[in-house]
Amino acid sequence: MKQRRKNLLKHAQKIGCDTLVTFEPENLFYMTGFWGEAIGLLEKNGKTTIIAPELEVGRAKDESEDCDVITAERGTGLVSSLVNKIKKNRVCTDCQNYSVMTSLKKSIPKIKSSTEPFYNSRIIKDDNEIKVLKKASKIIDEMFEICSKKIKVGQKESELQTILMTYAMEQQMFDTGYKSTLNPLIIAGGPNGALPHAQVTQRKFKKGDLVVTDLTLRYKGYVSDATRTFAIGKISPQANEAYEIVKESQKLGLKAVKPNVNCKDVDFACRKYIDDKNYGQYFIHSTGHGIGLEVHELPTVSYKSETKLKENMAITVEPGIYIENKFGIRIEDSLIVKKNPIVMHKFTKDLVTI
Repeated sequence: MKQRRKNLLKHAQKIGCDTLVTFEPENLFYMTGFWGEAIGLLEKNGKTTIIAPELEVGRAKDESEDCDVITAERGTGLVSSLVNKIKKNRVCTDCQNYSVMTSLKKSIPKIKSSTEPFYNSRIIKDDNEIKVLKKASKIIDEMFEICSKKIKVGQKESELQTILMTYAMEQQMFDTGYKSTLNPLIIAGGPNGALPHAQVTQRKFKKGDLVVTDLTLRYKGYVSDATRTFAIGKISPQANEAYEIVKESQKLGLKAVKPNVNCKDVDFACRKYIDDKNYGQYFIHSTGHGIGLEVHELPTVSYKSETKLKENMAITVEPGIYIENKFGIRIEDSLIVKKNPIVMHKFTKDLVTI
């Protein structure tokens, strides 16, 4: 935790600040070890304070590491307590609430609103974070094994989701709370698979379906993300061809991952192969993204990215092909960037036919 705080302050100094204030639960957790409703304060001497409403104080004291915990009334009381402590500091905050920022600027006119110090610190994972991500990935692999045994003709997408989430919760893995979806998982059979972010439906699996199964779950705060596509019985020649193309594309993408390689070069490795096989128009999203305390973090693995990979970044590589009204295919792994990258998922990428 001390090293994390040093890194946070180092990145704050790069934008002319000596104090960090977080309102976001992911950044609060990263800074303090506590995930909850509170404000986190990190000062230039490393002193770390949590300002929390009374209903959160007990847990904040139990779960945080080397923090002072101050009780304040919810809402304006929290902000007033914060202002009293930081009036003379050069402050950066991740606050995204307009009314709160307006209130803060009245007392601290030069306060900066930026997420850069937080994301630039979180982009490199420490040993403990990598350990948690590996464990999360292992549980997801176990869930793919369950898919290989439980998927069947006539089963609803929602029924498979229930089976998988029951197991996940038994292993202390939970929904990420990702705002743009109503479901914890993506389970998309047949034509639904052509929607990369399909919602889980009541559609029943049929013979000849491909089933895109994207498992993105949180373990001890950290998100692992992987996708496998299963076949139910005999699939069409086009679907089989497309699957093999995605598999080879993903293999090339994983091979391209190395420290100091530009993220866009990883995207190019995947995309060029799919383009060369005349399926380029059906690969409709970026090749990957960073993972950590959020589903999508830095770096972005896309053709636009100028970011160079660094050792101990955690990213996904997930090319796909999506044919409208027919099928979708995606193969995705989470991995740790190393000279020899650590691919955290061991479940087979060969097509598993149910």
